[in-house]
Amino acid sequence: MKKVVLAYSGGLDTSVCVPLLRERYGFDHVVTVVVDVGQPDVDMAERKARAIADEHYTVDAKREFVEDYLFPLIKANGCYEGYVLGTAIARPLIAKKVVEVAERVGASALAHGCTGKGNDQLRFEAVFRLTDMEVVAPMRELNLTREWEIEYAREHGIPVPATKEKPWSIDENLWSRSIEGGVLEEPESVPPEEIYGWTLDPTRDEHPEEITVSFERGVPTEVEGKRLEPVKLVQTLNEIGGRHGVGRTDMMEDRVLGLKARENYEHPAATILLKAHRDLESLTLTYRQLQLKRVLEQQWAELAYFGLVDEPLFEDLNAFMDSTQRYVSGWVRLRLYAGSCRVVARHSPHALYSKDMVSFDTGGEPWHAEGFSVFHSLQSRIARRREG
Repeated sequence: MKKVVLAYSGGLDTSVCVPLLRERYGFDHVVTVVVDVGQPDVDMAERKARAIADEHYTVDAKREFVEDYLFPLIKANGCYEGYVLGTAIARPLIAKKVVEVAERVGASALAHGCTGKGNDQLRFEAVFRLTDMEVVAPMRELNLTREWEIEYAREHGIPVPATKEKPWSIDENLWSRSIEGGVLEEPESVPPEEIYGWTLDPTRDEHPEEITVSFERGVPTEVEGKRLEPVKLVQTLNEIGGRHGVGRTDMMEDRVLGLKARENYEHPAATILLKAHRDLESLTLTYRQLQLKRVLEQQWAELAYFGLVDEPLFEDLNAFMDSTQRYVSGWVRLRLYAGSCRVVARHSPHALYSKDMVSFDTGGEPWHAEGFSVFHSLQSRIARRREG
């Protein structure tokens, strides 16, 4: 039996992949796998998969996603060109769970529904190609258009949410929601309000709200003094931030293949947590720690964006990030209003700040700085004199 395992989302691309794998590739047993990383309608995707595939599995990976992928991302302040890496950081985990199922059922091939123009094909295959199984990518290999797929799905009795009028391609997980397709591919177009599902229109926000987020060793643990388990914490902040329109991103993004793409994202919890975490670091890390960490954060973000989480350097960078978080504990208070997220207060028992030393209202011995100031610009002064 020629068996293939497909990473399945329930969307248009992966749904039409099922009959395509039979008709165009000759597989007589198609296994679908839905990996739950916090996306809605998992039940819907599972029902659809069971109706069109020969065998199906749903894997609950929400907690693993938060603890093993999002928490390291927060420690590294993971952000690529303003993108909080929601889809990027989830793909390797999804791919690994698909591989686990494929090995368990004895499949000879792995399949995904990514196109040849995006980044996800690389993220999936960076994991898939660690195995000896064949890798199949119908969307890329057959170069199909969205309109063709919609008609093909209708011909095969496959219900899909996309239409020619609203051809949005949406990907959601606990960390972010991405919206692509249609008029959104035009950089000069203004996104219609209907594309947003997590965030209120910022112009409709009437009242600001302040919240306090607590961290232990760089990991968020509490919201408003209430300790929450990891998945619930992210969900809670998505809800709170969303009702204030916090976490919308409309950007031009440099994809791995070199293409520039217009991308739209929603990520309330990510916006809140990354802003709070970075602020707490500024209170607890030294200047030189922060200076080097900002450089290495860019390296971390690029590897995550490229899907290279099995690159040895990624492991090394995570070890460095963990080391810097030893004293990143405390709380940060933020004000959310009309799409903005602003830090208004912070505290840490490990703060490097000293009010006695920095305040204008305290004494001390400021004359000790005179000797430092004499030598501070010494070489610059000598160089200027040399120049006449």
